Amino acid sequence: MRIYGPNGTTIGSQTGNTKRTSSTGFALPDANSTAETRSAAPPKAAGNIDALLALQGVEDPVERRKRSVQRGRGALDVLDDLKLGLLSGNFDASTVSRLRDAAANLKTSSGDPGLDSVLSEIELRVEVELAKAGQF
Repeated sequence: MRIYGPNGTTIGSQTGNTKRTSSTGFALPDANSTAETRSAAPPKAAGNIDALLALQGVEDPVERRKRSVQRGRGALDVLDDLKLGLLSGNFDASTVSRLRDAAANLKTSSGDPGLDSVLSEIELRVEVELAKAGQF
């Protein structure tokens, strides 16, 4: 295995501009010699930027379904909090604002007809509770 230095030569090879300090010692290049310079290559274009942006916008159906399930669970959790607050007599206005946010998040489609029907039923229940609270 060869090890190359910065200018492409083998590290252990002798060049005319190095000074040897001993027969087996370390050698430094001559300070008066000019170093070889290389021009930096320009960066290569990444291709069509529009294509890269389009790829970023492509949504995986599995991820979309997972997000829809999370939104549905979040809405059910808020409905559960509302139920507990009403039963305990501690009606909280922040729960109603969380319900509004949950209703807005349930509007997007997941791509799965069965999941979409369940989410629409959850959305209907959220809207009913908002109407009861006088916030819809």
